[in-house]
Amino acid sequence: MSAVMTAAGLTSEQAAQRLAADGPNELPAERPRGFLTLTWSVLREPMILLLLAAAAISFLLAEAADAIILLLSVLIVALISLYQQRKTENALNSLRQLSAPRALVRRDGVALRIPGREVVRGDIVLLSEGDRVPADGVLRQAANLRVDESTLTGESVPVRKEATDADAMGPPGGDGTPWVFAGTLVVGGRGEAVILGTGSATEFGRIGHALRDQEPPRTRLQREFDRLVVFFAGAALTTAAIVVVVYGLTRGDWLEGGLAGITTALAVIPEEFPVVFSVFLALGAWRIARHRVLARRPPAIETLGSATVLCVDKTGTLTRNDMTVREISYGGERCVIDGVPPPVTDDERLGRVVRTAALACPPNPADPMDRAFVRLADRALPDWKADAVALLRDYPLTPEQLSVGQVWRLADGTAYAAIKGAPEAVLDLVGADSDERERVERLMAAASADGLRVLAVAGGVVDADQLPDHQSALPVSLLGLAGLHDPVRPGVPDAVAECARAGIRTVMITGDYPGTAMAVAREIGIPTEAGCLTGADIEHLSERELADAARTVSVFARMVPERKLALVRALQADGEIVGMTGDGVNDAPALRASDIGIAMGGRGTDVAREAADLVVVDDDYASIAAGIRQGRGIFANLRKALTYIISVHVPIYGIALVPVFVADWPLVLLPIEVVILELIIDPACTIVFEGEPVNPSVMEEPPRSVDTAMFGWREFAVAISQGIVLLAMVLAVYVGSMWFQQPDDVVRSMTFVTLVAGNIALILANRSRHESAVRALLTRRNPALLIVIGVAVAMLVLLIGVPPVREALALGALTPLEWALAVGAGLTSVAWFEAYRWLRRRGT
Repeated sequence: MSAVMTAAGLTSEQAAQRLAADGPNELPAERPRGFLTLTWSVLREPMILLLLAAAAISFLLAEAADAIILLLSVLIVALISLYQQRKTENALNSLRQLSAPRALVRRDGVALRIPGREVVRGDIVLLSEGDRVPADGVLRQAANLRVDESTLTGESVPVRKEATDADAMGPPGGDGTPWVFAGTLVVGGRGEAVILGTGSATEFGRIGHALRDQEPPRTRLQREFDRLVVFFAGAALTTAAIVVVVYGLTRGDWLEGGLAGITTALAVIPEEFPVVFSVFLALGAWRIARHRVLARRPPAIETLGSATVLCVDKTGTLTRNDMTVREISYGGERCVIDGVPPPVTDDERLGRVVRTAALACPPNPADPMDRAFVRLADRALPDWKADAVALLRDYPLTPEQLSVGQVWRLADGTAYAAIKGAPEAVLDLVGADSDERERVERLMAAASADGLRVLAVAGGVVDADQLPDHQSALPVSLLGLAGLHDPVRPGVPDAVAECARAGIRTVMITGDYPGTAMAVAREIGIPTEAGCLTGADIEHLSERELADAARTVSVFARMVPERKLALVRALQADGEIVGMTGDGVNDAPALRASDIGIAMGGRGTDVAREAADLVVVDDDYASIAAGIRQGRGIFANLRKALTYIISVHVPIYGIALVPVFVADWPLVLLPIEVVILELIIDPACTIVFEGEPVNPSVMEEPPRSVDTAMFGWREFAVAISQGIVLLAMVLAVYVGSMWFQQPDDVVRSMTFVTLVAGNIALILANRSRHESAVRALLTRRNPALLIVIGVAVAMLVLLIGVPPVREALALGALTPLEWALAVGAGLTSVAWFEAYRWLRRRGT
């Protein structure tokens, strides 16, 4: 180990001053769209262009009042669209900030985890395996530190780093250099670096390179929306052209025909679809973030509803990762500690195990097991480190040697090696015979059955002048075993049960021993009847055999990252949609291979987070279950919104089209009336349905098949049926009022009121797939719903009750009876759907 003493780091005040002076530690990025840019994008939308065309035709027809009203409607629609886009962009920006890279720095003498953009010159950055280096700096400490600098040099082989007391940067590349560079990856060891350059002053900034995400392919849901948009846009343009021709030929007024064609296009064009998709995904990702799950790629929410298997780590996800030493075994004896310091003063051998385990931990331990050993030593042997005057060398954990070791120079001049790690690795290291192995295995089995994680401890005096390169050559002997307890997180058993009811199987994957894994599985409710498979078992199975075994086995122990990847692929080959959690560098392949990669935000590495689709901020399995529940709710609400959008456009389309083909029938809908309807439809499909609370029964339904369209033929048939029935009611009011020889303006008013009332009825009917509209209104709180209904009612009263407004829109006054008939016809248009749902509830 090379080392140079480090300072306590900057003070908080110094860091704030440097951040203000130098700016954030980030490269120039695409600037957020300003107000004018957003406005221009809104004005290019098809609906706005059609309204502007309608206003121009109204001016040509010398109908200035209509033209002014249409222009005002353009302003209102544009403001609503601007609000929706700004809200969407704000949500996405907040998510990007939450999921941005982080850095561990020392300030005011305390280690702090901060956003990478807040790192400043002079910061002491603590680096460990899996970290992205946040800025350019020079190492002050380095312990077996290796860094992948391929993003700068193109060389795929990691380079070794050493510490120095120099304060100047050098070029990237080459072994044994002390410089670390922003964007490079720590693949092994640990170190501490003083930051010398941030943001554009880094090597990345100087050479103009920035890491850019590859444009992701369009998801299945996006392709579904594309097909719907193309279908309805084609129908709108075709129908509009037919209307213009028919109107012009039958009535001889081509300008009025153009206005009628625009009205028809406005009635059909699916301008809500892209808005709904972007708003639901962006705000949905933000809602999931409130459950401590960040969607790094919002379309990944789409896959949440299809997950059938969740592969999760035991430590830190199912358990609290807050270790305590529960018992120590030595010489065939088991000393149960359970929070009480052991009597080490009366037992020299016990004291030696406790002291050696603590000496095998880093000087500033961060790992929960290391902290547990140090806490125990502090309580039982307050002076345990008094004679350990200098750390001579440390031996890190490697895939080949699952133990760690440190060699200390003692006050008497001798050197002492302390080793702790997996029992089988330590037994190999000390050269244990078969009798000793059998005795240790019995002790391990007893401790594992109690749910304890078992580590072996070894130590011995060594020659400080001839330290070997590998710990396996150290002359140490086995001292004892330590059993550590990691309590189950509160809420995990309930979350496992909830996922099981939702058709999602929880599979535990752990590096711990089978006995420990099985004990924890039984405690949290994971089925254990099929037993447990280990990484060694999997190694001898073919992919088909592993897939067969994984259908019933839900506990996998002694797993290494390569075996995790094999398990994910076997489950996928068996048709499962797999969510996979991970936190380390070596977990990245399994995270990428899974259908839903879930990185741990608390203890996870930057590499794991970059490979994942979702990041669990608090590493809690219950948060994953809550994210799935919220994700299912988002797509249930999205399906409701689509049903409503399609159903409400059917009567608007029909009543705009039918009068065109009968010369004596008055046109019901002019462009301004369609705009007024859109002012109800747009907030309803985005604000009302997006804000619907998640139905408690959403986790009682099986996962959605990935081959099933999110909006299939059944949903389409329901939407069209709702729209056709409402169209029939609207036409009945329209034809009936003409039958009773009402004036054209009264006919138009009654038909328009029926449309608005039916619109409100469709909103209420589609809020729930199972509950009645009345029950949902009484039991499901949604403030936006009441606002939209209130605005719709107030708008009707204004348009028809205020004479100047009524006359400007060519509407007529209505008697109380006519109001009642029109409103009643609209509201009762969904009665058949309520009866259909009632029969379905009775049938189930």
